[in-house]
Amino acid sequence: MKTNILVVLAISCSLTATFAQKNPNPVMNPKTVVEEQPKKAVVYQVFTRLFGNKNQTNKPWGTIEENGVGKFSDFTDKALQEIKKLGVTHIWYTGVPHHDVIRDYTKFGISNDDPDVVKGRAGSPYAVKDYYNVNPDLADNPAKRLEEFQALIVRSHKNGLKVLIDIVPNHVARNYHSISKPKGVHDLGADDDTSVEFSRNNDFYYIPGKAFEVPTSDSYKPLNGEKNPLADGKFTEFPAKWTGNGSRNPKPDINDWYETVKVNYGIRPDGTKEFDELPAGFDKKDYKEHYAFWQGKMVPSSWPKFRDIALYWLDKGVDGFRYDMAEMVPYEFWSYMNSAIKMKNPNAFLLAEVYNPNEYRNYINLGKMDYLYDKVETYDHLKAVIQGKQVPDGLSDIREHMEDIEHHMLHFLDNHDEQRLACHEFAGTPERGKPLMVVSATISSAPTMIYFGQEVGEAGTVDGGFGKPTRTSIFDYVGVPNHQRWMNGGKFDGGKLSQSEKDLRDFYARLLNLTLQSDALTGQFISIQYPNRRFTEHYDNGMYSFVRYTDKEKLIIVTNFSSETTSNFELKLPENVIKEWNLAEGTYKVKDQLYGSMANLVVSHHEGTIQLSVKPSESFIFKLIP
Repeated sequence: MKTNILVVLAISCSLTATFAQKNPNPVMNPKTVVEEQPKKAVVYQVFTRLFGNKNQTNKPWGTIEENGVGKFSDFTDKALQEIKKLGVTHIWYTGVPHHDVIRDYTKFGISNDDPDVVKGRAGSPYAVKDYYNVNPDLADNPAKRLEEFQALIVRSHKNGLKVLIDIVPNHVARNYHSISKPKGVHDLGADDDTSVEFSRNNDFYYIPGKAFEVPTSDSYKPLNGEKNPLADGKFTEFPAKWTGNGSRNPKPDINDWYETVKVNYGIRPDGTKEFDELPAGFDKKDYKEHYAFWQGKMVPSSWPKFRDIALYWLDKGVDGFRYDMAEMVPYEFWSYMNSAIKMKNPNAFLLAEVYNPNEYRNYINLGKMDYLYDKVETYDHLKAVIQGKQVPDGLSDIREHMEDIEHHMLHFLDNHDEQRLACHEFAGTPERGKPLMVVSATISSAPTMIYFGQEVGEAGTVDGGFGKPTRTSIFDYVGVPNHQRWMNGGKFDGGKLSQSEKDLRDFYARLLNLTLQSDALTGQFISIQYPNRRFTEHYDNGMYSFVRYTDKEKLIIVTNFSSETTSNFELKLPENVIKEWNLAEGTYKVKDQLYGSMANLVVSHHEGTIQLSVKPSESFIFKLIP
């Protein structure tokens, strides 16, 4: 979730939210778990509601009956096997926790949700209504929805995939109320003193004496103006709570996150903290020492509640979490929660949405995050390169100034928040996205993430109603055309793909599997961009090159971001690379790891050269043959 991000982060720095209640930490599972060594991973993000939908109607603002919806059961063994074959290690099922939807499930004991505080018809996955259950839309039998998701977890594991789901700590739906919480669990806000704006024991912030008012707009009407018994411009909330992005107005703006309320993590309205801060030097300590630090400490009441939510899902078999807008929550809380998670499962995969480069190291080293989005630097620069706004040279600087944290900065080119890679406002075509994908997946040892449909060129052209083109809607019941052609009515065999779409998926499978198998991609990085840019004739502005290596494997990555120009040149490996690789004078074979072509590396006078012709949007990943 990333609406009005600069405003949101400014607000977040001046507030953030709640505290101190003595709550004993749970006894961790004593079962011994062997920690895995860092290595490359591939995350396949799938919007769960859309994945299995075969309906191609795509009526704007259409209902489930009109437009269809995908189910947990659509993730068959065959579907999961084909995802695994792409080179995927983790599948992130987006939109699983029970969030607001405009659909009558009252016969299952679920209250109706008010369109005045729900975005779209299918609802935002980031307005969670009940953290202890799952979205009823996704179940064949909503009464058994949790069991159906647990069966999907088991099925995913059987097919070699680890499972991630969302936790959205900064905000919850305005009507948050868990009907599924375990015995003894207190709901968020259930024990709050609503007469004060802030208390260390409150889970939310309040605007005492003021009632919440639904935002108004001349350009937007809930459900596009369709009649609904609850769509009356009113929502009962007294006193009003602060809105999810930090707005303190009882009537938030239509562009605020008005469907959500902000959770209090112990940050007073003036920005000061009401909890213990981590001592100096804790950025060097491991999760076990962080866990020990919080034992017996007084912490805000929201802290153990969200910790217990995470531990609940670990007990259900979930292998990790993607944390929405993590930097709007203090990193002390993350130290508290993530250390508890790691005590239970040291291999849990913890991925956070963070956009402030100045805070990256705090959330990694103090917050004990495994991975953060590398959006603001690598993603943004790649997007600028393909749009002709930048040359690729700056990628080397980005990689080098993040050397100490490069393994923790997850790379992606497509996700539910961003424009589709193949859309006309980003790369323009799936083929033009290929060099970006090669660089994104190979420039660091960090995990790579792709968004379902990316591997078959989905361009996000559907107008879902609330969600508009260039992004695949997360608010509407829609189909995803290119993905549906791969799905082929549930056969998951690509039977309706065009040849170019089949070739694209083959490219992704080759690249992603290579990243899992390559030793060099977990090793060292040296940019060779500068010597080639300065001294190589016909090394065009769209070219970018670097090397990755370990003692076991040596790779030379060369890519052409231009979609028009074939570059013919003699690539140079400078003296520092030749010395580091301990290469004597002579001729060596190098083999492209994507499609198998061969070339000669000639070492002479302490410099290496390879004669190359690189077509538009083409890349080579050459491996040195000993």
